[in-house]
Amino acid sequence: MLYLYMSKILIVDDNEDVLTAAKLLLKPHVSLIITESDPNRIQYLISQHSFDVIFLDMNYTKDITSGQEGFYWLKEILKSDPLAIVILITAFGDIDTAVKAVKEGATDFILKPWHNEKFLTTLFSALKLRESKLEINRMKNRQKFINEESETGFHEIIGKSDAMKKIFVTISKVAVTDANILILGENGTGKELVARALHRKSQRVSEAFISVDMGSISKSLFESELFGHVKGAFTDARDDRPGRFEIASGGTLFLDEISSISPELQAKLLSAIQRKEITRVGSNKPLAVNIRLICASNQSLSLLVSENKFRQDLLFRINTVEIECPPLRQRAGDIPLLVEHFLNIYKKKYNKPNLEMEETALRKFENYSWPGNVRELQHTIERSVILCENYTLKPSDVLLTTSEIKTESNNLIYNLEENEKKLIQKALIKHGGNISRVARELGLTRASLYRRMYKYDL
Repeated sequence: MLYLYMSKILIVDDNEDVLTAAKLLLKPHVSLIITESDPNRIQYLISQHSFDVIFLDMNYTKDITSGQEGFYWLKEILKSDPLAIVILITAFGDIDTAVKAVKEGATDFILKPWHNEKFLTTLFSALKLRESKLEINRMKNRQKFINEESETGFHEIIGKSDAMKKIFVTISKVAVTDANILILGENGTGKELVARALHRKSQRVSEAFISVDMGSISKSLFESELFGHVKGAFTDARDDRPGRFEIASGGTLFLDEISSISPELQAKLLSAIQRKEITRVGSNKPLAVNIRLICASNQSLSLLVSENKFRQDLLFRINTVEIECPPLRQRAGDIPLLVEHFLNIYKKKYNKPNLEMEETALRKFENYSWPGNVRELQHTIERSVILCENYTLKPSDVLLTTSEIKTESNNLIYNLEENEKKLIQKALIKHGGNISRVARELGLTRASLYRRMYKYDL
């Protein structure tokens, strides 16, 4: 909540006693309080600070009863900051005045002399509203930026290979529907880019796109993160908080690495998807949600179903249409396009506008198998641009992390699967068969390691 440590409050009243009393009351609860007796200084103060709540007296020396001055300054404040939270103060308030104030943009209305508890309650409610307004505004701006950056179709997804053209056709067909989509592919193949392209071409494009990395959410926080919680639901639940389903309602929810969640949590996820409603942790009140669901996995969910590690009914529910992102080694013809794209980005980022790449350096990119796919290629180009000491990027500037490099005859010096098998064998010998240590050293989960051991008969 804003009021805990960061909130900034402006109080405008021509009565110094009122300013002093309000400042003493609010000081323990907010980080900054500015008091002002002259309303003519409001515009200057707003230009210097971003106030979370403004308390504004309705009557000043020119007109001590009608409240017209207060209404005038309310309009001026909202002209400067349409998201401003303004609470009007008056000693001569009535219902008609309160209704008029709210209609003209005030958040609330309090009477002098006030009750301290009522004053604080009004402030805390106003701060919650300010926080919500700012978050909604940030989401709208973020979505607007995404839309503006992607006016030209699939501009974020680089590729002209047959495999990529097939994906573009599929996106164009299914984006306009509300069908649930499952995107499969190795790490680094651009699954989230495909999800975002689906959202941009959908009828929900003006609404939020919410991405959730399921692999990063602990079991204990799963329901809170996805479904939200109410104040007091658990130790750190100091406020009501919406979950990702609720925030994404009306838009698109992207659940990345869905294969990482346990069967127990899969059941809860399935229930929310089927019923199209969620219940916040600590509440008994179900909330309807309207989302377009896109999921992604770097593992075969069908294989996990056969191993009783993924629910078949959940797979059916999320897999109305399946899109598979090919690894970079299967679309090698796109490598020059990707190299050019990322090279232009990092030339600009690191202020090397005249940097050019030698043809032999490009060949080095083309003759590498890219086990880390597009993400690895991107990081390699960034590193190469940083390390390059002149205006020509040479093969010596391109540092690759493995030995899976093709010869000029386009054959592999080493077979990728054979290398993987040997690497696992060496790690098993090194750690005396300790699966946990082997998986940790190879950067795999125990489940992934077991699958590879089964595959290579180790």
